[in-house]
Amino acid sequence: MMLILAVIYLAIALGMLVALAAMILKIGTLLGQCPEARHAARAAAVTIATGFCAIGAGGVALIGGALPLIQSEPAAGLLLALGLVALCLGLGFTHAVGTLRAVVSDTAKPDLAEAAAA
Repeated sequence: MMLILAVIYLAIALGMLVALAAMILKIGTLLGQCPEARHAARAAAVTIATGFCAIGAGGVALIGGALPLIQSEPAAGLLLALGLVALCLGLGFTHAVGTLRAVVSDTAKPDLAEAAAA
């Protein structure tokens, strides 16, 4: 029974991770439509999505490692672990998108030294 719940947990948690990473890449593609920040947005999106996947996969593994500790109520443990993973991945996604927006807005700003010289 515990093995089945662990497989269900991994499938759902890794599915959430992949979906959020795909959303980061899609947001980077949309932000990359700005001509001034095109290259920075695409490069930042790939870099940020890669880091999100690495950290998120570690979080999924750490939280999944706690599943055997709750053997008295396996279904409740599964729901608790999935909720915690969703919370952690959501917070990481919010930070990743904020970082992506900061990179794009820094790139799109005109250089103050160039504006003063003109």
